[in-house]
Amino acid sequence: MKNVPLYMLRKVKKVLAILSVLGLVMLVSVASINSYVYRRGRAFIRLPDQVKPVKVAVVFGAYVYPNGTPSHAVEDRLLTALDLYRAGKFSKFLISGDHGQDDYDEVNAMRAYLEEAGVPKSDLFLDHAGFDTYNSMLRARDVFGAKDVILVTQEFHLPRALYIAQALGLQAEGVVADRRNLAGLERLELREVGARLKAFA
Repeated sequence: MKNVPLYMLRKVKKVLAILSVLGLVMLVSVASINSYVYRRGRAFIRLPDQVKPVKVAVVFGAYVYPNGTPSHAVEDRLLTALDLYRAGKFSKFLISGDHGQDDYDEVNAMRAYLEEAGVPKSDLFLDHAGFDTYNSMLRARDVFGAKDVILVTQEFHLPRALYIAQALGLQAEGVVADRRNLAGLERLELREVGARLKAFA
């Protein structure tokens, strides 16, 4: 750096200072948006016995194994929803998941699980195009005509789902489906940072 002109050093320092300020602003913005979405959604989380009775509960899909067995995340959502259903908190399931390929079907795996648990077919509505949380909520409103809903998913996901539902005009409350510790939870929580930014946008 001995042979670098002084004016060049000053320019480099100025650029670095600007980049540092921009980076700080970006970090603060990301943190603020995440906090906003999280807090707005979390305000509508209820305990199972506190959630108000509605007609429909939305149960979100997640990974199912090739043989159709639900992953722990999906099974916890289904078990939690079953408890609410049997307690009279809702009368119809809206199962929303990914069935974008012939060889991968979250929705029918969840349907089969609920039918085996004794839920009649007449109480099951299937959304095969719930490819993400936004689409699940939008389709619940526009395709299935839902207005008042209970959302059932894990705590890391529930605030964002509730935020989106409320933003789309749904009267939504949520119940946490954390019945066991999930593998890779840290990775899922980190992914929520970007997902909350997308939801806010």
